[in-house]
Amino acid sequence: MVDQDNSKPALIDFPCDFPIKVMGEMQDGFADIIIGLIQTVQPTFTAAHVSMRASSGGKYISLTCQVHVASQDQLDAVYRLISAHPLVKFSL
Repeated sequence: MVDQDNSKPALIDFPCDFPIKVMGEMQDGFADIIIGLIQTVQPTFTAAHVSMRASSGGKYISLTCQVHVASQDQLDAVYRLISAHPLVKFSL
């Protein structure tokens, strides 16, 4: 696959299920907030697409979200929404 400007090979073939890791402080509702943000871009996204893991000290929580994206623009939109939220420490 070649990217939109046809100058170099694309790294991701769309559509695809893309794993996004989101980390934040342990707090009630964190996962629900992230799920809601992703649903604004991908309405079929549900809690079934999320795995959670607490840090060893219990201060932070890590979510791995398998998001089905149709394009780079859609993937970028998910990252922008997640990264802009004040509870999110970082996302990969």
